[in-house]
Amino acid sequence: MANNSHRQALPVAGKLKFGIMLTVLILVAEVIGGLLSNSLALLSDAGHILVDIIALSLSWYGVKQAERPSSSRMTFGYHRVGVLIAIVNAVSILAIAAVIFSAAYRRLQQPPEVNSLLMLMVATIGLGVNLVVALRLRQERQASLNVRSAFWHIIGDALASVGVIIGGVIILLSGKFWIDPIISMLIGLVIIVSAWSILKEGLSVLLEAPPPQVNVTEMVNTLKQISGVKDVHDVHVWSISPEVHAMSCHILIDDIPISQAASIRQQIENLLLQKFNIRHTALQMECQDCGCEGTFCKLSFESTEAETEKASEL
Repeated sequence: MANNSHRQALPVAGKLKFGIMLTVLILVAEVIGGLLSNSLALLSDAGHILVDIIALSLSWYGVKQAERPSSSRMTFGYHRVGVLIAIVNAVSILAIAAVIFSAAYRRLQQPPEVNSLLMLMVATIGLGVNLVVALRLRQERQASLNVRSAFWHIIGDALASVGVIIGGVIILLSGKFWIDPIISMLIGLVIIVSAWSILKEGLSVLLEAPPPQVNVTEMVNTLKQISGVKDVHDVHVWSISPEVHAMSCHILIDDIPISQAASIRQQIENLLLQKFNIRHTALQMECQDCGCEGTFCKLSFESTEAETEKASEL
């Protein structure tokens, strides 16, 4: 099974690397084209393409890091390295958007002349390359949230290129150069949305928040319906990375043989995987109330008197 998943990861990593190389070429072309044509819209789109390169690179890095085994120093592996990089990059991307809005505001005061024909040519090439990359990732996006996010970044950039093309056509036909900074502002908004999405997801992972697609209350109620489960408490659900979700809890059952308890545990693990996409679980089976009040126990750094007495008895 491990060998099979490894073989599947290699084509995905290769396609992502191919996408990164093509997207870097678009970035270089749009920066040069934006400077030569004096188009802020093209330069803004280049900033959006930088977002795509970051997204593709993080996806590639995540695929490669996921192959590294856990160790005594990194018991959960290296999944969160990409999350940390994503947060730093998201802040940098927001700074790029601020620069775009500042430049667009100045250009609106006195719109400079723009070479709309060159602007159109570069944007059309960028759109074509984006569509090629998106087509290569269309199948893999179904299996990985990581790859799916990169795929939608590419689609977003393709739409931004369409916006630049429309702006170029309007400028070419009407000579209204103020269209260029307006288009750049719209692209800046797209960049902000992309950056905010990356930042929000990264912070959610670092804060140990449950995955947004997991309704914890529904999950607990579903587990309580399994035959043999009397109660579920001390529940913790978090993401090791945006693709790897984990859950730990206490399961109260009757005082039954280990073989029967193992059967209940297997049912719980199957349900968590199939319905909530939680692959990593730590289930504590118990036949006596552990004293935890409510579904979610409060984490405490100080031992209570009762806990101290209980520990001493053991």
